[in-house]
Amino acid sequence: MHVLIIEDNRDLASNMFDFMEAKGHVVDAAGDGITGLHLAVVNDYDAIVLDLMLPGMDGITLCRKLRADAGKHTPVLMITARDELEDKIEGLEAGADDYLVKPAELREVELRLRVLQRRGGSLTQKRDMTVADLCLDPSTFTVKRGGTPIQLPPIPYKILELLMARSPQVVLRDDIERTVWGEARPDSDSLRAHWYLLRELVDKPFQQKLLHTVRGFGYQLKIEDEPQT
Repeated sequence: MHVLIIEDNRDLASNMFDFMEAKGHVVDAAGDGITGLHLAVVNDYDAIVLDLMLPGMDGITLCRKLRADAGKHTPVLMITARDELEDKIEGLEAGADDYLVKPAELREVELRLRVLQRRGGSLTQKRDMTVADLCLDPSTFTVKRGGTPIQLPPIPYKILELLMARSPQVVLRDDIERTVWGEARPDSDSLRAHWYLLRELVDKPFQQKLLHTVRGFGYQLKIEDEPQT
């Protein structure tokens, strides 16, 4: 992989740089947000490791500019000491694809980056999927509801694709985590954060709710009055 590390902690950045290079990856690094954004825009990376608190430009602003202004869809792994659920949701809403809390094991960082790089792989199907007015095209990774395009980051997209493929069945949390993250299981709040973002984008703007939490088990996508099978 060609990886960009945007981190102002020199020791951490150096350790991560050395570890990734030892694994055979090509690595660039930036110690501030402005330089990091410039590198992320002018180069094509397979993945970006992004610290939240940066001099010059914070990670949230950088991520938003990367997505909205530059139109770059490079997978972003946000890594920060802030571990509240609200912080994770803010990062995901800004365009990050995954979130790790410091201190993070370097092996897990690399594994998460590999998972992000492989986004869309095992779930991709040849046919479009439709539930009510929600449509997903796995050949182009596009989602529309009522004809309105919905931009989803890779992980919420994978969750939605799995739920649509099995609709109206309940999909267990463990099944979702195994499908999306493989062996690099996230902390307990990560799935909740991605689920919150998915509902904000797919359900909240519309009158009919399709995404449902089945407490103690998992999640499902179904028309409200459709019986479970």
